Amino acid sequence: MGELGTIDSRTDRAAPRGLMPYGVALILGGGLLVFARSLEHTAFSAILVAAGAALASVALGLAAFALARRRAAAPSIATIERVIGDDATPCLLTGSDLTLRFANRAAVERLDVAPGMALPDVLRDRLAHPAGLLERLARRIDLEGVASEDVLVGDGAVRVSGRLVARDLIYWRVDDFTAAPEDETGVPTLSVGRNGAVLAMNGAARRLLGRRVRDLTELTGGPDPRNGGVYELAACDGRRRFEIRRYQAGPGRSEVALLPATELGALADRLLESLPIALAKVEPNGVVTAANAEARELLGLEDGPGARLGQYLEGLGRPISDWLADASEGRGLNRPEFLRLSRAPEETFVQVALTRVGGADLIAVMTDATELKTLEAQFVQSQKMQAIGQLAGGIAHDFNNLLTAISGHCDLILLRHDKDDQDYDDLVQINQNANRAASLVGQLLAFSRKQTMKAELLDLRETLADLTHLLNRLVGERVSLELRHEPSLPAIRGDRRQLEQVMMNLVVNARDAMTEGGRILIETERLTLRAPMKRDRAVVEPGEYVVVKVSDTGCGIPQDKVRSVFEPFYTTKRNGEGTGLGLSTVYGIIKQSGGFIFLDSDPGVGTEFKLIFPAHARPAATPVQPPAASRPSVPRAHTDAVILLVEDEAPVRAFASRGLRHKGFTVIEAENGEEALSLLEDPALSVDLIVSDMIMPGLDGPAWVRRAREAGRDVGVVFVSGYAADALEASVEEMENAVFLQKPFSLAVLAETVQTRLDETMPPQVTEAG
Repeated sequence: MGELGTIDSRTDRAAPRGLMPYGVALILGGGLLVFARSLEHTAFSAILVAAGAALASVALGLAAFALARRRAAAPSIATIERVIGDDATPCLLTGSDLTLRFANRAAVERLDVAPGMALPDVLRDRLAHPAGLLERLARRIDLEGVASEDVLVGDGAVRVSGRLVARDLIYWRVDDFTAAPEDETGVPTLSVGRNGAVLAMNGAARRLLGRRVRDLTELTGGPDPRNGGVYELAACDGRRRFEIRRYQAGPGRSEVALLPATELGALADRLLESLPIALAKVEPNGVVTAANAEARELLGLEDGPGARLGQYLEGLGRPISDWLADASEGRGLNRPEFLRLSRAPEETFVQVALTRVGGADLIAVMTDATELKTLEAQFVQSQKMQAIGQLAGGIAHDFNNLLTAISGHCDLILLRHDKDDQDYDDLVQINQNANRAASLVGQLLAFSRKQTMKAELLDLRETLADLTHLLNRLVGERVSLELRHEPSLPAIRGDRRQLEQVMMNLVVNARDAMTEGGRILIETERLTLRAPMKRDRAVVEPGEYVVVKVSDTGCGIPQDKVRSVFEPFYTTKRNGEGTGLGLSTVYGIIKQSGGFIFLDSDPGVGTEFKLIFPAHARPAATPVQPPAASRPSVPRAHTDAVILLVEDEAPVRAFASRGLRHKGFTVIEAENGEEALSLLEDPALSVDLIVSDMIMPGLDGPAWVRRAREAGRDVGVVFVSGYAADALEASVEEMENAVFLQKPFSLAVLAETVQTRLDETMPPQVTEAG
């Protein structure tokens, strides 16, 4: 017959539980009879027999009456199934939870039911929105016991009726009508043919829209709506949100039902609105049709309906419309792109990934990627700084060799000219400019943080006081320079020459920012941090610090350029007015000193640089010792000393050998370490001191000197190099009886260094009395 199975027999099993009180009375009466028979035939036993018989008779009578009444009041389940089993209309029995318990033959054939299905799922292929309909009917059945509702489907209608037939049991009928009821109530429905042409509209649809719709795209104002999508439609009483359900009604024909947006859809909208992820719905032409709160805040959507994504994003390298068109056709989906907000006051990057949600519409998932791009830029900058540092090291080596040769030969020429000579001043100018070139190489090493430091404890008040006269000359007459010091200021550890260079660079930049004049203020103060201070991705640990502030009243620096001012060769000045190395040098020196530098600038108001140095305790003052008794000085002349000079640069070797010979030393030259070792193989050759370049082709300085010492040539060594000292001094310190001399050096410095090493390694010469 097509039944799914018999209904749960809880209703029949309820009868014995209802008769339980009568059964107890019957048992009690029987017990009295049994007890009376155990007694002797007395008046008391007769009374018990009479009472037990009466109690049992009453219980049997009442139980029979109750059972008959129950069977008369409720039809049996089998009776219900027999009545509806052969009905030509689909009939079903469900529980109050709408779970299917029985279906007649007509329901099985027309509705394609299966055991355990829910009634909304059974009717989903027949009705556009069965869940809401059945929910309304179930509420009315619970209150009134019966309910019915008609639903328009195309040119016809479906009537769904329900009745409560027993506790937790509802009887349902699904009646089909060939024509809609005269009142045409129900779901607005459109019959749609091929290519989206609307063939017919039921009365509910005509009353809802107030017009005749010729094409489905006319309904939504865009491409064909997707099944299950929620759209805002123009109804007679204003724009309203509807869910569109589409069902196949035959070859080339479908039914489109317009369902009011459900509470579930509203809940989903609220959920999307509160998500911490920026989501926007975008049409292929770039029009943003919907955006949640996060997306509106990120993009700054203020244009309302019709705003286009291309108005807010840029930097793709091609038109945004082309990108969206490709994505709507399925190309490049889920591949994130980094774009830039065109309307943001600060540079803001957005990572955008597109995905299709049905049809050609797109969902844009957006993430603020500014921090990621900043980290990427920092990484690129660090690589650039590393590359420039390596370049600076190579440049420093070559330049320092050239400058050593230039200044050294200039010293040799000066030895042959008196101050009254007309060429003397020109030679001095050559020498001074060579020293200035050496200072420029020092700047290259500074921003790569490879400059040689001669750290010492400094009192910033004294350092700045000594520099005040020079700074006043730098700023000129239209700019006033003011210094303010905190009375009690700890010492800092740094290189005095480098810190003076920092202050001069900052003051010169401040002066150049005030073309119409102004004020430069230099302040020092003590800073005590109880907790870490985080700023500009730097963390200043707790402790004692000394702060130097250099502020001006100049034109300021735009916010989009603040992050770039410390980059090498970046400058905001016009061509010819700056090299872009000043602030890079400052940054390198401050970092090399263990400090921090921060920049605050307000265009049109001024700029402030804040330098933070770790504070150091001053050493305890040592008592002044009385002068020691005079003793005869040791003669320093070692005219018979033999110097082995090893240098691969011919001009430097020529200058050094001539200069040392001029000072009275015997010099033996070698071009590289291998040649030097070959010379030392001669046991007759006595060498008192070695002067060697550190970096040479083949064996470097320390390598060949170690081999020489292993062969028994344990003499003092002076290593020279044009590379940064801090990168090489560690190798020198590992060797005994060795010192380092940085190129470029003058003849006087070279001679003094050689003489000092000879004094330390050779016994003093004693002159006999005549």
